Amino acid sequence: METGSIIHIDYDLFNVDSDELIETTREEVAKEHDVYDENRTYKPLVTVVGDGRLIAGFETHLEGAEADTDYEFDIPPEDAYGERDPNSIETIGQDVLFRSARDPESVAVGGSVEIGGKTGVLKMIRAGRARIDYNHPLAGRTLRYNYKIVKVIEDREEKVLTLLETNAGRDGFEISFDGDDLTIDLPEFVSYDQNWAYTKFTIIQSLRDHVGAQTIVLREVHEAREIGEEE
Repeated sequence: METGSIIHIDYDLFNVDSDELIETTREEVAKEHDVYDENRTYKPLVTVVGDGRLIAGFETHLEGAEADTDYEFDIPPEDAYGERDPNSIETIGQDVLFRSARDPESVAVGGSVEIGGKTGVLKMIRAGRARIDYNHPLAGRTLRYNYKIVKVIEDREEKVLTLLETNAGRDGFEISFDGDDLTIDLPEFVSYDQNWAYTKFTIIQSLRDHVGAQTIVLREVHEAREIGEEE
């Protein structure tokens, strides 16, 4: 698969040591392994090959993959989430834990906590002490991926809309091309999105890198509403 290709991937991720299903995009696989979540929408992952959004071992495997082909392969820790680092496990006073937690009532062993801007898993509370593991939950694990590239996006307009929706996390964009120049009408939600200033520059770079867009115009359109019309 060429670097820069925008693709849809169906995959299942397993812990090799325990054969536990960690993640899947496929509803039937989730049901088979008794981890189905009715509140979740199961659909393929959308990514750009070589964009660095996936773990290194998966990115490398995608470079040699073809569409509509089933693959199964293992990724060692060094190409996944790294080895476990004993220095990333910290013991602090229980009082410090509860003072620092955003929601002290939700603190529980096995749950996620944020201390000093770092997020970890609370492993123990005992005798006035708390132990927090800041390693990634999958650090030290050998991972197994079963996956298939189910779609490669070729149409230019579909590429643009996919990049917009993937980066912004929502749809509603309208686009038009004039040669290689691109105009994007922005949905109203971006006016209230505190992260839009950062997201905007990520989108612009993605459109230049993967679609070859030159001048990019972002237009905010606020249509007049009738009196009494709901916001």
